[in-house]
Amino acid sequence: MNKKSFGSRLIAAPYLVWSALFIVIPLLIMFYFALTDQNGVFTLSNLSAIGQYKKAFLISILYAVIATAITLLLAYPMAYCMTKSGISTQRMLFMIVMIPMWMNFLIRTYSWITILANTGLINTFLTKIGLKPLRLINTPGAVILGMVYDFIPYMILPIYSVMSKLDKSLLEAAEDLGSDSFTKFKKVILPLTRPGIISGITMVFVPSVSTFYISQKLGGNKTMLIGDAIEFLFNSGPAYYNIASALSLLLMIMILICLFVMNHFSDEDGGVLM
Repeated sequence: MNKKSFGSRLIAAPYLVWSALFIVIPLLIMFYFALTDQNGVFTLSNLSAIGQYKKAFLISILYAVIATAITLLLAYPMAYCMTKSGISTQRMLFMIVMIPMWMNFLIRTYSWITILANTGLINTFLTKIGLKPLRLINTPGAVILGMVYDFIPYMILPIYSVMSKLDKSLLEAAEDLGSDSFTKFKKVILPLTRPGIISGITMVFVPSVSTFYISQKLGGNKTMLIGDAIEFLFNSGPAYYNIASALSLLLMIMILICLFVMNHFSDEDGGVLM
């Protein structure tokens, strides 16, 4: 028993070291800067200064909620179609979902600049057929579109994983009891796939609310999200590290609250988030 316990600890050692170096220590540094001034003296002034970035927080939450909702509406039918397809078709669709994730995040975002720009593919096509070009780039819609495109695989995969394991006998039993397609979806499929939905919502909302590169490239820096504010402050020099850390601390707390709330609505048999 002791040998097995020692072996387990030995196997876990690299993970513990990694967690300490790249998770625990950075978090402690963030806490330190958030609760001290430039001279290292304890202060709450950084937290009190967060109020001036309230608009950035609200816009970030709004964009993340919209992007998550759109992603869910697109991903759920996609996952359902994947599970209803043959094995070879499922593999092909799975590859289509996965291939964009193999590409660099920056390249994926830059590709939308080429598509949405004033002289991009869409406006060039509209001009050639005699229509006026549209203002697509540097808009809130472009930012949300970028979020949906970059994070939709994180919604499809958990829903597909849960949906593909559904017990088909339950669906057959619902049909035998006279349920139509809508009732079967509402009473059987939707409740059983709720863990995948909650997991997908979490995996999309968290990076969406904290993103900054998408908003910079597709939003043209016209709308500052909280991620943009944090990056700007850190790039402004050591004098702004404290307020940037305070913003990061508040963002982390907000994300943890979201995880807790979503975990509350997950399945009673263990949850899916925490």
